[in-house]
Amino acid sequence: MGKLIGYARVSTKQQDTDRQQADLLAAGVRRDDLYVDHGVSGARASRPAFDRALDAIHDGDTLVVTTLDRLGRSTQNMLDFAEALRARSAGLRVLNLGGGDVDTSTPMGSMVFTVMSALAQMELDIKRERITDSVAKRRTSGGDLGGRPQKVTDRQIQNAIRLIDGGEAAAGVLRDLGLSRSTFYRRAREISRVSS
Repeated sequence: MGKLIGYARVSTKQQDTDRQQADLLAAGVRRDDLYVDHGVSGARASRPAFDRALDAIHDGDTLVVTTLDRLGRSTQNMLDFAEALRARSAGLRVLNLGGGDVDTSTPMGSMVFTVMSALAQMELDIKRERITDSVAKRRTSGGDLGGRPQKVTDRQIQNAIRLIDGGEAAAGVLRDLGLSRSTFYRRAREISRVSS
């Protein structure tokens, strides 16, 4: 029987993998065979620890993840990945897939994995569609789209314009404001449009 190779991942540096690691260790993965990526999106093709985990897999080994989304974002990508493992005589085990533990080395596990991959893709597509629809509705109604709050107020921009018009060097004024030349002039144009 081959080894269990565990993989855990979180998308941001602020998140932690403690729960994933605990579940993988409880499933029989040895700490030395556990690979962890921090702050790496599942959409990225290259993930350093994931790549090392794949290099560590040999015939008869099984890659173990806690949930399907740790592998990637698209159904095709996940199915191709499962097939590539199968071609290497290795398996894939997802600890929490459809309410249970699914191992692609069995016919039933392979079928469940395929169906759940398609459902995960559908869920992601629906979520993306909802976000796009929400942004479009907010944009149409003139609502706030969120984003980064402005650090430099309109009043500060107006004062900077007066300083520059009064003979101050633009580079020095913009450096003090912490703005690039293009941002300053864009904001100045916006303010002049509103006030005219």
